[in-house]
Amino acid sequence: MVKYDETRLNNIFGALSDSTRRRIIERLSENELIVTQIASEFDISLPAVSKHIKVLEKAGLVNRKKDGKLHKISYNRNAVKTAWSWIDQYREFWEKNLDSLAELLDKKSSKENNNG
Repeated sequence: MVKYDETRLNNIFGALSDSTRRRIIERLSENELIVTQIASEFDISLPAVSKHIKVLEKAGLVNRKKDGKLHKISYNRNAVKTAWSWIDQYREFWEKNLDSLAELLDKKSSKENNNG
């Protein structure tokens, strides 16, 4: 199995655990936005939105570019690829194990039916 940076994965999954942050990511997946544009879509204060963006930045899910007084926020798809890669690794593991379990149960069921 591939080794992953545990802190990075924790930050990514922690950031994505909040519905507001997931909605921010959804909006940013369409195009780059300034902080006030992001905030205008939520019923929370600008400082609260800024805190959410900082969590997303810490996780590496978004990038901030300062253009004068404007803070442009963009989505970093590579960070999500890290999370998907980790999920895929365990998906493969569980699929193999569940397939083996299904085969074992089928064999056991066949034996019981033949002996019954």
